[in-house]
Amino acid sequence: MVPSSLPQTGCWAEAALGTNRPANARYNVFILNRAVETMSDVIALIFDFDDTLAPDSTSGFLESMGVDTQQFWSGRVDPPLAQDWDPVPAYLHEMIALSQRGDHGLITQERLQAWGRTLPLHTGVTTLFSRLREQVRRAHPQVQLEFYLISSGIGDVVRHTQIASEFNAIWASEFIYDEQGGIAFPRRIVSFTDKTRYLFHIQKGIVGPAYVGKPFEVNRKVPEDRLRVPFDQMVFVGDGYTDIPCFSLIRSSGGFAFGVWDPKHRDKRSRAWGFIEDGRVSNLNQARYDDDAELYQWLEEALTSLAGRIALKSRVYRG
Repeated sequence: MVPSSLPQTGCWAEAALGTNRPANARYNVFILNRAVETMSDVIALIFDFDDTLAPDSTSGFLESMGVDTQQFWSGRVDPPLAQDWDPVPAYLHEMIALSQRGDHGLITQERLQAWGRTLPLHTGVTTLFSRLREQVRRAHPQVQLEFYLISSGIGDVVRHTQIASEFNAIWASEFIYDEQGGIAFPRRIVSFTDKTRYLFHIQKGIVGPAYVGKPFEVNRKVPEDRLRVPFDQMVFVGDGYTDIPCFSLIRSSGGFAFGVWDPKHRDKRSRAWGFIEDGRVSNLNQARYDDDAELYQWLEEALTSLAGRIALKSRVYRG
């Protein structure tokens, strides 16, 4: 093993072997240590939100306002879909129209945030993150586990839930607000392949305040050996059609994709089962995260397996 105290430059080989050693030996040590320097030791566990970590937060918000959600979705959102609207801008448009009609009062940022602070979560979610971190730390302490959220739901809701601080980054659909404080226009729409864009943010390390207001950075080419989190070190958990591109990209790249269904809505199970039949996901489970839940056990197994793979690569590289 090359001592870790040696300078991290091309002179590693000189320091380790001396200038009288063959040039190819010096080169081999250089390549060995470059691999150690650039190999990622990060796992990214990425979640959808609605029906994955919590019941549908938009329907819950509308119900809290006294809105007939059956009428909202089937009577207001479905007709634009027949005119070739995308589902996410369709529901955001209808929420803006609902707010502007004033039947249930303005939909304001404060109102959305207040709902986020009180909305219910699925069983085991509040302690899920600490348990998984501890499991990975205990098995392979050199491996870092990070959490991300990519949602077609409303950012001002999900960023104010009790678990928001667990995530390294949250991407969701966003509104701008008018002079009266009501929602006025969508400034970000997250839907279908839009979700994969944020997988590339994670992969390339384009995350955090330094990249706010720089939407084109995600297109920057990053050499494969400089990727912060390769796709085969990602795990994605989701429930719906908007998650299919993420399922496909991560699973085809060697990562894990888990489909879930909300046990309180058994009608959604058949939709989720289609993900299994189409080979989109590794398996399908109820959206429960307590210690005894099968989904939690599968997540624990997937993460420790990836961590073990990373630790083995590290040992091979280091010799």
